[in-house]
Amino acid sequence: MNIAFFGGTFDPVHRGHTAVAESAAKRFQLGRVLFVPAELPPHKQQQSFTPFSHRMAMVALACQGHISFVPSDIEAQLYAETGKPNYSLETVRRLKKQLKKADKLYFLIGIDAFLGIAKWHRPVDLLRECEFIVANRPGYSLSDIAGALPTELRPKSEVLKAARKSSSALAATGGVMAFPGVTLHLLEDVSEKVSSTQLRAAAASSGKRLEGYVGAPVAEYIRKTRLYRAGKQS
Repeated sequence: MNIAFFGGTFDPVHRGHTAVAESAAKRFQLGRVLFVPAELPPHKQQQSFTPFSHRMAMVALACQGHISFVPSDIEAQLYAETGKPNYSLETVRRLKKQLKKADKLYFLIGIDAFLGIAKWHRPVDLLRECEFIVANRPGYSLSDIAGALPTELRPKSEVLKAARKSSSALAATGGVMAFPGVTLHLLEDVSEKVSSTQLRAAAASSGKRLEGYVGAPVAEYIRKTRLYRAGKQS
């Protein structure tokens, strides 16, 4: 079975996230897309987040009706064991131990997050653990994506120059970039343009409908719990 790890703060999960997951599931024949809310992101410890229980509940609601979507609290489990923020590398390795030999794990990630991957914890080891599916957006080329790799894995400058024009490069590679130690798949044409920041702002205004940002169950949950209203943690 093909399985994708899809991590994030999901504060809150929205239609943009589910659109990416749906597109990836279809293209890569994913039997499961694991939505994994972060318990405490190591690189965002100075920021405040909605409590994990709320974010996990919203992820579970967002996964309803999608046969391949599975909410996972694996990062909360790891945090409970160590009491420390855990890194994606640790989560991926724990997941791989739980999979069958015939399973294949992908790491599903948006382009904005991927561009900073060289600053992640042990990025070279992480990129070698599994193949990455990068949800691309207009304006970004293969050159941008390859150039974001850690120095040890980054292709030579002449290879980057050959990938400047994203349309021709994508046509030639089928959206795949493979170098020693890393394989990247580009996921194009994901149309939902929603951000958690926009959603939180809409939720803060009692007069705005949320269904344009999230599914009805998540919208109802936000309204009932009054998440993201003034004075609430967000």
